[in-house]
Amino acid sequence: MKKIQFTNPHRQKHFDFFRAMNHPHFNVTAQVDISQLANYIKDNDLPFSLTLVYFLSRTANEIPEFRWRIRGEDVVEHVSVHPSYTVSTESADVFSFCTVPYTSEYDRFIRTATNIQQKMWEDPNLEDEEGRDDYLFLSALPWIRFTSMQHAMQEHPGDSVPRISWGKYYTSENRIWLPVSVQVHHALVDGRHTGAYFELLESKCASPATWLT
Repeated sequence: MKKIQFTNPHRQKHFDFFRAMNHPHFNVTAQVDISQLANYIKDNDLPFSLTLVYFLSRTANEIPEFRWRIRGEDVVEHVSVHPSYTVSTESADVFSFCTVPYTSEYDRFIRTATNIQQKMWEDPNLEDEEGRDDYLFLSALPWIRFTSMQHAMQEHPGDSVPRISWGKYYTSENRIWLPVSVQVHHALVDGRHTGAYFELLESKCASPATWLT
């Protein structure tokens, strides 16, 4: 982890401007082409949801601004950020959080996630580890082909952990599409970075064998 110093005066003004807002977050939802990824998952009998968690997390980890967090008066950059995603539970009809240590090694990530997910199924938890902000909050709404989303979150002090969600995939014009929502703190992440996230995600989904072998 390292401390970020804004040496450019305009970048510092941008940070101060959005940080002072009552609602400093913005959300972008896009339809992502996952045709090649979906077919690869099916052909190789891979877990669909966990593979998506891996792709969404890997993409975020490759963009520095998605690893930035506000701590008091400082901005820090984590070496890596770890998905904390929603899973169903045995005890109730509401979700539990499932936090998995991020690794770029797909097989290792899936094995670890599968084991932790089973524990959350049996013993659900909604508590984040105190003092940690190296998360990515992920959630799925597989019943809805949504076109927008808004997450519940703390406003004061501002929560700077990105929220990334996906919905029900569908077929249109012989392609498979997935709605993906990205909600971020505007003092840290701008539209350029959000656009880069979607571009990088689509490029990874277009060549899944490159990232899953």
